[in-house]
Amino acid sequence: MARPTGPFAAILLLSASMLAPAAAQAPAPAAPTRAITQITGDLYRFQNNFHYSVFYVTPEGVIATDPINADAARWLKDEIAKRFNRPVRYLVYSHDHADHISGGEVFADTAVVVAHENARRTIIAERRPTAVPAVTFTDRMTLVLGGRTVELSYVGRNHSDNSIVIRFPAERVAFAVDFIPVKSLAFRALPDSYWPDWIDSIRRVEQMDFDILAPGRGPLGSKADAVASREYLSDLWTEVVAVARAGRTLDDAKQSIKLAKYQGWGQYEQFLPLNIEGMWRHVANQRVPNP
Repeated sequence: MARPTGPFAAILLLSASMLAPAAAQAPAPAAPTRAITQITGDLYRFQNNFHYSVFYVTPEGVIATDPINADAARWLKDEIAKRFNRPVRYLVYSHDHADHISGGEVFADTAVVVAHENARRTIIAERRPTAVPAVTFTDRMTLVLGGRTVELSYVGRNHSDNSIVIRFPAERVAFAVDFIPVKSLAFRALPDSYWPDWIDSIRRVEQMDFDILAPGRGPLGSKADAVASREYLSDLWTEVVAVARAGRTLDDAKQSIKLAKYQGWGQYEQFLPLNIEGMWRHVANQRVPNP
């Protein structure tokens, strides 16, 4: 290639030298952190970075849950085939949010996709990048495969209007995504959430028979963590209402509400101001102040 000459040669060469290092220094995307760990018995947990789902291996195939995204789903499908030599026969969505259920089409060649009827409605309306559920239910549904039973329950509105609890009775495990964090604050400013329904829905989960709580993010927990999560949401609601009734502002609420009991929980510093903001929005929508 000919070297540039003339009055603009220095400018062109300088521009090229300035651009080249930037391109050379662009970091490569980090490989996702993925893992499969055994929870108990034939029930396993799949990790893709900060998201988790679970799957159940039976003699006649696998009952899988949230695929997370298409790349993660392809990885999981290959790993299940290599490790267990079983096809995925059912794929169950915990709720409609795309960061958990994208990529369902990866399993559509062998699996029946199942979700709450409200999830199907929203998946279609929002054009979620996933397979549309072929089978839906309103309150409860039981899946039986290879002599193993999985119970699906709708416990009311919470983090969405279509979240379900997926319970594995033999393993005494409940998979509940996003609306019962384990020792962690609720997500950001409480998007797509319902009050006081959320608190009521956790109470219903507390009545279920299980020992291990498997969330969609973070570590495994227990029924005690469900109780603690409900208490946090109730305390948050109470504190925000008190500030509003005192005639103070959202900024006042963010400054004064500390909920120090929970300061050791995950995302405390990052999410507490956002949780307050989200709860303030709900209080403002539902509270009727004096004229």
